[in-house]
Amino acid sequence: MSTSSPTIPAETARHVLWHWGQPGGCQPGSFTQSLMTTIERADRVHAEKLRIIYPDYVAALKDGDLGIVTQLQAIANGEAAA
Repeated sequence: MSTSSPTIPAETARHVLWHWGQPGGCQPGSFTQSLMTTIERADRVHAEKLRIIYPDYVAALKDGDLGIVTQLQAIANGEAAA
């Protein structure tokens, strides 16, 4: 498992917020919508494989704690770095 945390861009934060139905979200294209669903459904092995190509989405969707929504909203608003 990766020990470093990738930077989560504002666009990724907005996409994940939309995916979760949270304020501050922005609807992505259909591929990204499917990707986020796939990441959430992935077991540990497949999530790690996806992390290689999409580290920001995996970090936002799989690595978050209870405060991830607040953190993503701050990133989406340009108020905090990931």
